[in-house]
Amino acid sequence: MKNFLRQRSGSSGPRKPARAGRLAILDGLRILAALMVVFHHYIGYGGGTKPSESAWGKPAEQVFHHAFFVGAYMWTGICLFFVISGFVICMSSWGRPVGDFVRSRVMRLYPAYWFAVLATTAVVTLWPLVRQPLAPQNVLANLTMFHAGLGIDNVDAVYWTLWYELRFYLLFAIVVWQGVTYRRIVAFCSIWTVAGIVSASTKWPVLEFFAMSDVSSFFVAGLALYLVHRYGPNLMLFGIVAISWILSVLYTITHQHDINPYLGHPGLPAWPAVLITTLSYLVVIVVALGWASRIQWRWLTFAGALTYPLYLLHETMGWTALRALYDHGTKPWVAVGIVTAAMLVASQIVHRLVEKPLTPLLKKGMTSSIDQLRAAEPLAAKPAPAPAPEPARETVAASS
Repeated sequence: MKNFLRQRSGSSGPRKPARAGRLAILDGLRILAALMVVFHHYIGYGGGTKPSESAWGKPAEQVFHHAFFVGAYMWTGICLFFVISGFVICMSSWGRPVGDFVRSRVMRLYPAYWFAVLATTAVVTLWPLVRQPLAPQNVLANLTMFHAGLGIDNVDAVYWTLWYELRFYLLFAIVVWQGVTYRRIVAFCSIWTVAGIVSASTKWPVLEFFAMSDVSSFFVAGLALYLVHRYGPNLMLFGIVAISWILSVLYTITHQHDINPYLGHPGLPAWPAVLITTLSYLVVIVVALGWASRIQWRWLTFAGALTYPLYLLHETMGWTALRALYDHGTKPWVAVGIVTAAMLVASQIVHRLVEKPLTPLLKKGMTSSIDQLRAAEPLAAKPAPAPAPEPARETVAASS
């Protein structure tokens, strides 16, 4: 095994994927995961302790009957999101310095997010049909995306996943800083998995903060499956995936039981959610093995660009629109179709008018900052400045 790892991380280079370029199928899976979450929130959510704070103002089962039981399990789109995230982060960070990694994450996450926070706040302020707006200072804290660490509520409940994503990026930045290699990814996956298992039993808050024992298995599986895609399958990598799947199944069962009261059905079985989580693993395994590399439909890339804005916009704003339509006599399925279509259109508008214009500006500003940081002389290499009434300008810049 040691010789195998040395060979794989050496100069011989990785196995080339079956098809070079963008994996369009991942864009298709991302929009599928987003639509699953939309379906869950519009059709399968509500009816628990606060049915008024949902799309229909009453239990969703009373509105959709049998379809409710399908929607109740569609939250598992999040599981697919997390596995894809691990795969894509590993793929996109390979061979890049840590500064470029940080820049790419900021450019990807923040423009649409800033718009979503402000737009959602405006909607719930003007039409508080399902939610009340947060205090202004809490809205400002949400703009940082680190508000969960301060114990501040989300402007929109779906932002909870972003806090997990940010901590994953923070941890993985250490690997990027050292240089992404086969061996380091395997070590990262192994250490993070063990840390998650230990934190789940010790309940040590600091360890749990970084270990993220509930969802880290999904990210680990994605990382390992990218190695499968890049280098080819082997027992060690599929062993990591298998362990991650077991941990993910445990999380899926626990999470389904936790959300059942909010769905109005404390006794819903967890096995359908486990099945969907397992299918999420299988479909990414298919991608990793290169069996879907021939799928290069252009509309998948277009649809993939809508995924992030759709996820950010759909819940609270969508619920507000659904409640307004339903209260004015629109049939539930018609209302769902109208609002889903409107959210997709809004997502395209955000992508074109917010993400595309702001991303180059952020890139330019961050590139300039990173270049300045890289060019700065290390503080330890500077000679001690001579005593003077005021410090030299260069010394001040270096100290800050």
